Order: sequence, then structure tokens, then C-alpha cells
Amino acid sequence: MAGGNFVTQNKVRPGVYINFVGEGKPVGSVGDRGIMAMALSLSWGASKQVVAINAGDDVSATLGYDITAAQLLLVKEALKRVKTVLLYRLNTGTKALVTTGNLTATAKYGGLRGNSLTIVISINVDDAAKFDVKTILSGVVMNTQTVANIAGLVSNDWVVFTGTGALAATAGAPLISGVDGVVTNGDHTDFMAAIELQEFNTMAYSGTASDLKSLYVAFVKRLRDDEGKKLQLVLENYPTADYEGVISVKNGVILSDGTTLTAAQSTAWVAAATAGAQMNESLTFDNYDDAVDVGTRYTNAQIEAAILAGEFVFVPSEGRARIEMDINSFTSFTPTKGKAFRKNRVLRLLDGINNDFKRIFESFYIGKLDNNADGRGLLQTEYIQYLKSLQVINAIQNFNPQTDVSVHQGIEADSVYVELNVQPVDAVEKIYMKVTVK
Repeated sequence: MAGGNFVTQNKVRPGVYINFVGEGKPVGSVGDRGIMAMALSLSWGASKQVVAINAGDDVSATLGYDITAAQLLLVKEALKRVKTVLLYRLNTGTKALVTTGNLTATAKYGGLRGNSLTIVISINVDDAAKFDVKTILSGVVMNTQTVANIAGLVSNDWVVFTGTGALAATAGAPLISGVDGVVTNGDHTDFMAAIELQEFNTMAYSGTASDLKSLYVAFVKRLRDDEGKKLQLVLENYPTADYEGVISVKNGVILSDGTTLTAAQSTAWVAAATAGAQMNESLTFDNYDDAVDVGTRYTNAQIEAAILAGEFVFVPSEGRARIEMDINSFTSFTPTKGKAFRKNRVLRLLDGINNDFKRIFESFYIGKLDNNADGRGLLQTEYIQYLKSLQVINAIQNFNPQTDVSVHQGIEADSVYVELNVQPVDAVEKIYMKVTVK
């Protein structure tokens, strides 16, 4: 599909940003955004599975910690901007366990967090023939059961009970030997195989390994170019990707509590912010939530060089960390693929059109529409109404329903060929002003 050109003057850095926020998109027309994917090494949780974490969820049992814990820093950062994180635990780890008397308690999941569990068994104050069995996590009682013997116990969110016979009181039996384990490149490959089956807008690789960066880039290129699944990958310091589907984060930020995030760690927030941004929204000069400074400051010349190289840079501004320009790593411009494609707002629009047209066709038309003039007319009308809704929210401009959409008979009897012209709306990023003094 053809797109309009991005017209710019000779300055590199943006000076003024105007944010267009659209709340009026038609229900069921323009697809919702706000899902990002990420694989992490964790100390608790189901391994080798994609788990949907939604903003506001209590993740303590699922991930082993409160969302504010340092161990879930990247998940917390992502949930600042995205409605859903598709989280994949790369490592399996070794389960902590303890045997006290005839009872063995084994952590539900492998990992270090299991070592924070303790089993306390005491005689019930109301019935001396029974025992209270408490599962305690870092001093907090997570589960209490009153039973006569081991057979009466049921596993809970934290431990699995095994054994037979009578219980014996203990003031505290801590689980031990829980280990996180190591992560291999094969674990990342497993993540890609699992996440490919899901629907999402962006994914983050929060590591620094060059071989894995290239592996992730190849994966996203295949999904985008060969399978038509439009998404973006966010990773650190990889402008050599030179690809609109890859955002290369150059530096990190410092949070208000003093936490310093590297460029690699900042990919979680950037992927979330990109996923959550609408087709009519730019992130240029937007604030990183709760950040008060950048991890590495650059000179004006260095920032300009970074932008020209296709790098996503944070800059300090009035006690905050802001996005200098909402761009991806694409820099190999051609007459048919110009600078507009490096702008993520424009790419969100084009990707959104691709994904929405695919969704509309698969949901309502494939196998149900006669491939004749009347049927193709219905499909054309559907696309026209969709593009009109994009113009309403200022995602595109100058749309002409008479000339900008045409649906034709394809080469095969069961195919159609669509020609589409759109002119994306970009955000104002530079103001050139002439002031005459009289």
C-alpha cells in the first residue's frame, strides 16, 4: 500500500511537539492497541508459558512478588503504559523444598523465591486432634489449613504437599535449595515459537547479547515481511538493524526513587509506550513516566548524529526524561520508501491499516463474499468507511473515497486486488519562525 511522503526542512532535532490524542475512534472499526510481549528470567512463576499480565492485576501469586518489588522492575515499567503484558518466563529453575516429619512441602515453581517460604505446623487451639498448617512467605501467612493428618492437606498457590501419615508440630521449616537456573539462547527460541501464536503490538528484548539481537530481528522481519503480522521489536543499541520494525534505544533513564535503568532495561517501557500509542499519536517529546533524568547525557551534535543513525534517544528536560524523537532504526531511504517510514506514528498507521484490513476481511468477508462487481463493491465500501474513521481521528488526511480506494478482480477467480492511497498525518515537531523587528 502506498503512503504519503514526510516533508521536512533541514533541521534534525525537533523543537516543538504537538500531541494529537484521539478518543473518537469507531467501536469495532479501528483495532485496539496496547499489548506487548517480553521474555524474562524470573524467580517464580510458570515456566515456558505465555502469561497475560493486565494493568491492575495482583501478580503476587503468579510472579511471586508484589508488582512494586525490584524483581519485577521491568514488568512494572511496562505496565505504566500498556494494558497487557504477554510475559514469558525463560528459566525453569530448581524447586525449593523441605521435609518435616512425614510431610514434604515443595515450592509450586522453581526459583529463588521458593527459599522465602516456610511451613509452620501447630496444634489447633480448639481441637487438639488437629493441626494448623500455615504456608508463610517472607513472614506473611499466605495459606492456613486445619487438618487431622497429611491426607487432609491440599496444595495451594505456593507449595505442593506430599507424604502420608501423621503431622508433627514445627515452629518453622523453611524451604531451601531453590535456584533460578541459567538461560540459554534456546530458551529465547522457545519464547519466539510460543509468542508467535499470540496477538500483540510490540515486543522487547531487554538483554545486550549481539547474537540474540540479530536472532530477534530476524524473527520480527519474518513475521512482518513474510507473514504480514505487523509488530515492532524494541532493543538497545542496535541501529544496524536499519529496519522500520526495530526500535533501537540508545540510553536509559533515572527514576525518581534513584533507580537507574540501562538502555536495555528501558526497552520494556519503550515497547509498552509504543504498543499503547494510537495510530494518531506520536511519542516525540513524551515523558518517561516517573523519570527525572537520563542515564547518559549527550551533546547536541551527538543527539543529531543519533537521530540520523536511527536511534531512539532520551533527553533531559525540566527535571524529566523525554523522548527526543519517536523514530525507528530505518535509515536506508529510497524514492519509494522515504523518511516517513522511520517515524513510528506513521508506521503505527500503516501497520494498523494492514492488521485491521486483515481482521475485517477474515472476520466478515473471507468465504462469504461473491467475487463479482456487487461483492467487491461491498468490500470497497467497508474499506472506505474504515479510512473515513481514520480521517476523523486525524490519522490520515486528504482522503478521497472516489479515487483513493479501488477493489478489482484478481488474477485468480477467488482473489481480489486492492489499490489504496493514504496520506498519514504526522505530529508537529519543528517550528520555523521568522520574526521581523521594526
